Amino acid sequence: MNAPKLITLSLAVSLALAACSKSGEDKPAASAPAQTAAAPAAPIFDVSELDKDIQACGDFNGFVNAKWTKANPIPDDHTSWGPFNILAENSLNTQHEIAEAAAKDTTAASDSVARKIGLLYASGMDEATIEKAGFTPLQPTLDAIGALKTNQDVAKYIVQRYAEGDSQVFEFGAGADFQHAETQIAYANEGGLGLPTKDYYTDPQYAEIRDGYLAYIAKSFELTGASAADAKTQAQQVFDLEKSLASASLSPVEGRDPKNQYHFVSVADANKVTPHFSWEAFFNAQGVSIDHGFSLSQPKFFAQFDKLLASAPTAQWQAYLRFHAIDGAASALSKPFVDNSFEFWGKTLSGQPQQRPRWKRVLGAVNHSMGEGLGQLYVAKVFTPEAKARAQTLVDNVRIALKARIEQLDWMSPETKAKAIAKWDTFLPKIGYPDTWRDWSGLQMKDGDYYGNLQAADKFNYQYDIAKIGKPTDRKEWGMTPQTVNAYYNPTDNTINFPAGILQPPFFDAKADDAINYGGIGAVIGHEASHGFDDEGSQFDGAGNNVNWWSKDDRTKFEARTKQLVDQFNAYAPIKDKPDLHVNGQLTLGENIADLGGINVAYDALQTALKQHPGEADKLIDGYTPDQRFFLNWARVWRGDVREKQAIVYLNADPHAPASLRAIAAPSNMPQFAKAFECKAGDAMVRPDDKRVVIW
Repeated sequence: MNAPKLITLSLAVSLALAACSKSGEDKPAASAPAQTAAAPAAPIFDVSELDKDIQACGDFNGFVNAKWTKANPIPDDHTSWGPFNILAENSLNTQHEIAEAAAKDTTAASDSVARKIGLLYASGMDEATIEKAGFTPLQPTLDAIGALKTNQDVAKYIVQRYAEGDSQVFEFGAGADFQHAETQIAYANEGGLGLPTKDYYTDPQYAEIRDGYLAYIAKSFELTGASAADAKTQAQQVFDLEKSLASASLSPVEGRDPKNQYHFVSVADANKVTPHFSWEAFFNAQGVSIDHGFSLSQPKFFAQFDKLLASAPTAQWQAYLRFHAIDGAASALSKPFVDNSFEFWGKTLSGQPQQRPRWKRVLGAVNHSMGEGLGQLYVAKVFTPEAKARAQTLVDNVRIALKARIEQLDWMSPETKAKAIAKWDTFLPKIGYPDTWRDWSGLQMKDGDYYGNLQAADKFNYQYDIAKIGKPTDRKEWGMTPQTVNAYYNPTDNTINFPAGILQPPFFDAKADDAINYGGIGAVIGHEASHGFDDEGSQFDGAGNNVNWWSKDDRTKFEARTKQLVDQFNAYAPIKDKPDLHVNGQLTLGENIADLGGINVAYDALQTALKQHPGEADKLIDGYTPDQRFFLNWARVWRGDVREKQAIVYLNADPHAPASLRAIAAPSNMPQFAKAFECKAGDAMVRPDDKRVVIW
């Protein structure tokens, strides 16, 4: 799916499980040891983990999480560690069992999902064959690039590689039309950069990263036979071309604005933007029929791309294409390529000391290539219909609480409220896994051909995606795999989605008291539903169309309140050794609105549940009230740590605020928190009335 991107609960872990990352960093480590039958059951919430030397009203994150974080350092093959990572690790362990069994089962039907996953996984684990091949599998692609004589050849190469499912320079695929969301159209989006954001190409503070990137590019060329001198020259050519593309690219904040995600044009008008790149030729090669037009989403970027097609030397384009071919294939090639890739993406950029074990890296590729297929086997093994039904009840209760909060808003007019409720009424919650599993017929996997299998999957998935163009939008289709430890909201189909991977402790526990579940998965549900009304989601109606359903006065009031939240987060400097590096409140605004709305909605739903069971509201568990346990579990799900280099990348590019701040920011805006822990005015966790933010 292309535009807009799914609005997720936690970007880092969703990407780790949903794709084969460049660095090989997948976020999981070792699973917890199995308990014997005689072992006492672990407490629902272990209060011995609380740090009683830290005042809850002064530093709630420290009170709940400091002791655990100190006792649970980040494993060497990770850049962060916390509940999301642990659940992702547990999910991977289950997937490992499934993949190993599938690889050994030679009796499965040749066209079955299990057989294809088994072949793909086994080919990735066949190190001897991969090492013997070196970079031979990539040689035909390198030869094709070497044969390019003119920039017209370069344009034709880009078109041809795209038809094979190998994206070049920009992104292309299907997505709901912003103006007619019931229909899928083609989207062409900017891309082509290696570094995290455009600032990395020019800002002096990233000089070390740039040097490391140039060294990585040069080493990539050397591994395929270039001399050191030629490799250095080509590396500079690659960097300079990317820098030129970056100059016309959006910043992460600009990229969140819907008006920068959609620009509908006719094919003829698109050709005027890129006179050296024929969109007719592109669409014909993809086998896509464009009737009225498509979204050339960032015209400035495509104009720059065309300018480079006209002016950059062919040799420079060859260097650029050659490097991105090597970089994209590195994980499927021999050890020198894998190690070179990890040296930059893992160590230099993210600060990860150690590469993941091979089986985890291969499972990352399986998730990237056949994620929903693996999810089908995962759900059959671990997720019961009873768990789905219990989660559905929580979703229903939290949605009802959100409706009540909208109806009771004191800053919104009745007319706009009615439209907000109309949007709420068309939410489609999806829980656990798809109602209908994807058909993998036509995807052929071969024994002992890891690179070829990944290429085949890329082409199959690309064709599956672009086949949607011109067809009705399917609201029941999922944008995440069931095994992903995350959740998301999609504004163009108005769905809230909760994969099976997140429907487990500490988020959801069938044995837990309501306070724990509403402070965990309840707040997640509220978070995703609140995304429908954040700064981005609020620009789409219940049908998924990018239209204004607000009165001018109500929108002004909304933006005044969101500006307060921007200011709050701009004040945070989360990296101890870098006090001048602050959170970008505008970049993280959507997630911060969703956190604030989500925890408030979940708290209201808890109060309703408590009223239905007299006496529960005053019941203490391990010395804590339901209200206290609600906030304790909210903070617990955000516990953990992140390596400094990775934290810097996240601050620059991730629309999510650091987890340690998410534990405290939303509660600090809630009088209910202050009351629950008997906090006083002046305490760090108590914001004065004129600084307290209330939106939904």
